[in-house]
Amino acid sequence: MTSNQGQQSGNEPRPSLTRFAWLSIAAAIVTIVLKASAFALTGSVGLLSDALESLVNLVAAIVALIALTVAAREPDEERAYGYTKAEYFSSGIEGGLIFLAAVTILYTAVDRLLHPAPVEALGLGIVISFLASLVNLAVALRLRRAGREYHSITLEADARHLMTDVWTTAGVLAGVGAVALTGWLRLDPLIAMAVGVNIIWAGVQLVRRSAAGLLDTAIPPAERAKLDSVLVSHQDRGIQFHAIRTRQAGARRFVSLHVLVPGRWTIQEGHDLLEQIDHEIRIALPLTSVFTHIEPLEDPRSWEDVGLDRTRHGEGRADRP
Repeated sequence: MTSNQGQQSGNEPRPSLTRFAWLSIAAAIVTIVLKASAFALTGSVGLLSDALESLVNLVAAIVALIALTVAAREPDEERAYGYTKAEYFSSGIEGGLIFLAAVTILYTAVDRLLHPAPVEALGLGIVISFLASLVNLAVALRLRRAGREYHSITLEADARHLMTDVWTTAGVLAGVGAVALTGWLRLDPLIAMAVGVNIIWAGVQLVRRSAAGLLDTAIPPAERAKLDSVLVSHQDRGIQFHAIRTRQAGARRFVSLHVLVPGRWTIQEGHDLLEQIDHEIRIALPLTSVFTHIEPLEDPRSWEDVGLDRTRHGEGRADRP
């Protein structure tokens, strides 16, 4: 059995990502100030809902900073596989915070729907909120790009939340504008309620993805296709593979498989093959830990133990290809 840990781009370690969390914190503070000012000027409950979501953004960014700091720790005796799953806790907590913000928004909107109140200084309030939305858009695009580049669910979750905030602001501004044009005050809380429902959906998505990560979900189909392409390239030499398992923990992937080779091979030949397969997988899928187990093709026992738990009497026996 051999094991090697892949690094970013195959060899280099993933750099610290906390700088992106600090960027998100700074953006949240700026947008809170801007949106709170817009609410103070207009009294719009829609703009209040927008400001409350930015407050959630700040808390989520702080949680992301903590998670990224923990996830970057080196493996130790207690956590031999590293701390990368800490990122799933961050996105899960962010999902919970989104639910809290949504409940607050819906409560405030229902009260305003029952007791309509005029909104004021709409023009200036719209301009301020629009500027805040541009800040969120710029930061969300940067975080999304970094999340994909470094395979960070924390940054991807933060980016998705900020993009939700951008669309939320667009909806709120549309509602406030409609109030200005029609004079129908109940449009403001109705838009705020729609915003609350949209935020709940974003929270559901984040919580579901976090739960999937904590349950050791397999790597995505596109990444599995890359893995399969590496293995297929060796099959014309009579080499077979089975008991292939994958899972993802934050930015790191784990791949384990059995490699079946002719029994006449020497230990050196088998070792060289495993090193080559390990290298090719880590090039195709950076930040991957590969575990391989070599077995002789001719031995029937090689085809028996393909289940998660090794068997002794052929239970779960797999048919030869």
